[in-house]
Amino acid sequence: MKRVILQEILDSDDCPTAEVSASLRDMSRINRWCGGVATTRALIERVAFATGRQRFSVLEVAAGLGEIPRAVSQQLSRKGIMLDVIHLDRMHSHLDAGSRAVVADALALPFSDGSFDLISCSLFAHHLEPEDLARFAAEALRVSRSAVLINDLVRHPLHLALTYAGFPLMRSYVSRFDGPASVRRSYVPEEMRRILSGVESASKVEISQHYLFRMGVILWRRAVLARTT
Repeated sequence: MKRVILQEILDSDDCPTAEVSASLRDMSRINRWCGGVATTRALIERVAFATGRQRFSVLEVAAGLGEIPRAVSQQLSRKGIMLDVIHLDRMHSHLDAGSRAVVADALALPFSDGSFDLISCSLFAHHLEPEDLARFAAEALRVSRSAVLINDLVRHPLHLALTYAGFPLMRSYVSRFDGPASVRRSYVPEEMRRILSGVESASKVEISQHYLFRMGVILWRRAVLARTT
């Protein structure tokens, strides 16, 4: 299945505020039911195991309503892993009003080097073309002390069919357009590895596949990997 670039409505500055809210709520349900929360949880557990640490400061990029870091924080706290999360998105209207949040460009993060233990994102990487994806990874590694976590979709014909089958669960017309567009724009693991392996500040790229065509990626900083392998 060839990658096809389609502009998603939610990326548009002209998307009505009510539809932004409805589509983000759709995404929250999809993340809970279809592996989004579980994928990020697994990535953080992997980092905790590799580093032996139990506390992490996290910058969640393209956070939206923040359902993934919120749910993951609750679940991991039961295992003694504590997260201190800041949300970042390009538009204030995308963010949950009750979150600790920053409005900024993910490709030019307004933080000094090593400001957070982990930089995390979900359903963001497929919005970026290969050059910008590599640029984001390098920028995120600059701000990270340990690793960058990427949770995204895997492009596959069956995944596309499942997205259409899930239309009854989507209350917003934006979700019904953007869902298939996201699958078509997504990468496969081999493409992701090829793009990210060229990022100089990453010492290793770990890629895992998860429930319902989810991909998990960990980009380790060089100094961190030297201590954990």
